Amino acid sequence: MVGISQCSDAATTAGGGGRDGGGSGAHADRQDRAASRARNHADLVMLRHEFHAMGTEVTLLLDVPESSSARDAFADAEATFSEVEQVCTRFSPSSELSLLNAEGSRAVPRLLREIVEEALAGRERTAGLFDPTVHDAVVAAGYDRSFPEVVARQTTRDLASHPCGGGVTVTDDVVELDPGVRLDLGGIAKGVAVDRAHARLAEVGSCLVDAGGDIRVSGTWPVAVDGGPTLELSDAAIATSGRDRRQWRAGGTELHHLIDPTTSRPAVTPTLRATVVAATAKDAEILAKAAFLGVAVDAPHVIVYEDGSVQLGGGL
Repeated sequence: MVGISQCSDAATTAGGGGRDGGGSGAHADRQDRAASRARNHADLVMLRHEFHAMGTEVTLLLDVPESSSARDAFADAEATFSEVEQVCTRFSPSSELSLLNAEGSRAVPRLLREIVEEALAGRERTAGLFDPTVHDAVVAAGYDRSFPEVVARQTTRDLASHPCGGGVTVTDDVVELDPGVRLDLGGIAKGVAVDRAHARLAEVGSCLVDAGGDIRVSGTWPVAVDGGPTLELSDAAIATSGRDRRQWRAGGTELHHLIDPTTSRPAVTPTLRATVVAATAKDAEILAKAAFLGVAVDAPHVIVYEDGSVQLGGGL
């Protein structure tokens, strides 16, 4: 069951039975946006484990006493992120995803098959707005390597058309891509990693998993939405799609990584960030992309516009 309510500012440090607050800004920069991370407080007893994975900082919190079980859960959760990243990254030519993109048809590990199936279900659910076949459109916009490398170099932009919505077929353990189709699973892969890490930590006790603002909790935790309210999440997840972090310039044009599948270009929209609450991080990722592109979603959400205005919906 998913529970959500707004809470006072004090709840970010004292609400939810004394638990830390975590931020909901997806892909948030942890140095520039302090509200977008789970924060530590000296007066709280909280087990904490941090590491870097999938291009972002990951914070794991457990509201339990120190124990070997907690340490093992932290280690397993970190290993989960490592496994998902190794299989699904598009920046390593030897990853299973890169091999599939290169070959077009391939027997893949169960993990990749399941994530592809989840991505295709998300495309169906959002009438194509969440689309795993945006790979070539993202690359054409200049995001063809890890983000720090994109920012560090003079990026060029491919003005050719790279249509989205390409065909993908899954039969048993074989994934087949239509000619010219390649997959980018970055967002949903991170959501799946959050969900799997959360499942492991929840075996030990009340927990929070925060991967750059994609958050899932077990128990009740206050989470601050950047530019919006503080929400009290109970056994729920939250994710954000936004164009204010992963930005770069190419040919004098400011671009970002969120592709509008209807144009195959970085989305042009007054929306700065769309944050959505769902039962799982994977579902929150899918719905946040749709909400960012302007579609009404049947879930609690916070939309922040470039003029600073904020819209709440879905019962908030």
